[in-house]
Amino acid sequence: MTRHCAAILVAAPASGQGKTTVAAALARLHARAGRRVRAFKCGPDFLDPHWLALATGHPVHNLDLWMTGEDDARARLHDAAREADLIVVEGVMGLFDGQPSAADLAQRFGLPVLAVIDASAMAGTFGALAFGLQHYRAGLRWAGVLANRVAGERHAQMLRDGLVDEPSTWLGAVLRDAAFSLPERHLGLTVAAELPDALARLDAAADALATTPLGQMDGAALARWSVGFEAPDQPSTEAPLLKGKTVAIARDTAFCFIYPANLDVLRALGAELVFFSPLADEPLPPCDAVWLPGGYPELHAATLAAGSRTRDSLRAHVQAGRPVWAECGGMMPLFDALVSSDGDAVATWGLLPGQVVMQKRLAALGPQQLSLPDGALRGHTFHYSRCESALEPVRHTESPRGAAGEAVYRVGAVQASYFHAWFASSPAATASLFLPGGSA
Repeated sequence: MTRHCAAILVAAPASGQGKTTVAAALARLHARAGRRVRAFKCGPDFLDPHWLALATGHPVHNLDLWMTGEDDARARLHDAAREADLIVVEGVMGLFDGQPSAADLAQRFGLPVLAVIDASAMAGTFGALAFGLQHYRAGLRWAGVLANRVAGERHAQMLRDGLVDEPSTWLGAVLRDAAFSLPERHLGLTVAAELPDALARLDAAADALATTPLGQMDGAALARWSVGFEAPDQPSTEAPLLKGKTVAIARDTAFCFIYPANLDVLRALGAELVFFSPLADEPLPPCDAVWLPGGYPELHAATLAAGSRTRDSLRAHVQAGRPVWAECGGMMPLFDALVSSDGDAVATWGLLPGQVVMQKRLAALGPQQLSLPDGALRGHTFHYSRCESALEPVRHTESPRGAAGEAVYRVGAVQASYFHAWFASSPAATASLFLPGGSA
């Protein structure tokens, strides 16, 4: 059965234009008005969904035609349309960047595209850029364009006057204002939960958006963005391969790169999930396996190094032959030391030989696939550090084109890699990561 719902994909000509601020502000504005809003993030991003979840009050899932797959995206959009008045999808990078791109996703599901353009350093060129985005690909459904970081009313009028298709494509201008800027660091936006004024920032952005034609659209006006979302094929039932198993998951501001869908997969496999905080030096709760997800251990290296209960309980867990799967930031403190980009070394947990060295430049970025005996896991890599170890990898991930990617290390019951896995791409392979003797 097809479900209809108003939906919009918030895109831009490049990264850094303000997509997240506008997408979260739009979601917050309508949620405050009492509408049911669901949000998604295009691409393999962990950080922007924190802001979208704060704006909507609901978990935010990722949509990617390669990593999550078309069937998964269709099912999630259809489920959201059953209960929402508005679906907001935030794009990734520039509208046509990447394979697949945000434009590919929009075209596949008929999502109207809103282009957010940082107009702070332009005037007439704004119109040319908007026209190009709208007409570069035939068949792309267009919602309009929003000027961001505008200097004032006169500047806004200049931008509007330059639009070829004005007024139908003009959805307003948002003035530059530090009150609703979202702070960034080396991997992207700061996690919303780390800022005590995060919701106030979103409310300020929503208030600014409320003064624009975009923000003044009511429920009836949203109907022009109605999209029909097809029902997915009958989902397969996962075998309870982790039934009776308890998986302990590190979760705090140092280990926060967790797809909500990954938790859903573990539960569907029959696992009981328990959480602990290495930053608080909590020992492992009673468990059969451990997942150390990515995050920012480099920002908390001294705290992680000073704690002993997490480290000692992890060591005892591994010595008992119980599995550990560590991803990227979750892998980093397992080595002997973590070295900052300035050369300062901190002794860490010492479960793997070698050290991890932070860099000031990006070390790796892109989609990856990990082929295991029980199936292939899709995911991605994104990190600013490098691993210096005598360990020989037991396998490597691959890019979609077959190029060698990230190393996967194994020492006893510990498996670790810079690779971030999307568990739903292969529940059977996922289960093998958390079972004794699995995977390798």
